[in-house]
Amino acid sequence: MDSGFIRTRISELRVKKGVSEYKMSLDLGHSKGYIQGISSGKAFPSVPELFYICEYLGVTLQEFFSPQIKEPQLVHELYTLAQTLDPEDLQVLIDTAKRLNLRG
Repeated sequence: MDSGFIRTRISELRVKKGVSEYKMSLDLGHSKGYIQGISSGKAFPSVPELFYICEYLGVTLQEFFSPQIKEPQLVHELYTLAQTLDPEDLQVLIDTAKRLNLRG
């Protein structure tokens, strides 16, 4: 994995979240061109800043670095909701996911 992956992934997830580079930069407490600098390859986030970026985008660092997860924000939301389910409901969710996976 290289810096190109990180730049691309930030852009991809930012677009899915529906925020501009400008808004994301300001929301993270940076100058208006911060995210644009990362996207263009002129800048690179520090490790702590990457944690903040992931939090802002609604994904964990592991989800961020898992390219096979095409919709990490949705996977994260499902995971968060699943944590509070009782065992029977969780099994229904697992069975449903298995059934849907077989269709695809």
